[in-house]
Amino acid sequence: MMKLIRSFGLVIIGVFLLGACSSSFSEDKVEAKETVVDTFERTPEKTNNSTEDIDYHLPFGVEVEEESPNNVLLKNGSRTYILFYNQLEKDDSKVVYESTVKQQKEWDVNKTFVNNGKFGYMLVKKLKEGQYQLIIGIGGVKLTTETDNIKKDAETMMKIANSVKVK
Repeated sequence: MMKLIRSFGLVIIGVFLLGACSSSFSEDKVEAKETVVDTFERTPEKTNNSTEDIDYHLPFGVEVEEESPNNVLLKNGSRTYILFYNQLEKDDSKVVYESTVKQQKEWDVNKTFVNNGKFGYMLVKKLKEGQYQLIIGIGGVKLTTETDNIKKDAETMMKIANSVKVK
């Protein structure tokens, strides 16, 4: 009987310790912001894909699923990203950002940044526990996804956004 009580106690302690190890949304959004700003300030990756209007870089594992005017649907495993671009807007434009912000009354994260004449942003809206809408953009370029890992997807999305060049 004593072994059973001890075993049960160890299981309970283990559950609490594992729960304490998982990061909270507050920690995740701080790390995601730092990662996005760092990626935004880096030299863009060399382009390896193109549409009629833009050239852009896709990181390993990300593939084009479908193209339409001003939109590219991207897949990375089970994750889908929507790449929207307005080739008439420059890197310093706030038009796409402002129209996106107006679509929601409140965002859990609304971070903007400027570097070398480029205007960048990150928007996060908590949809349900562990699921978020994530939007990353620079000027007239915006990527959108639903994710359970905002830090990882934010970095991937900013790499893509940072690399877009209008033809």
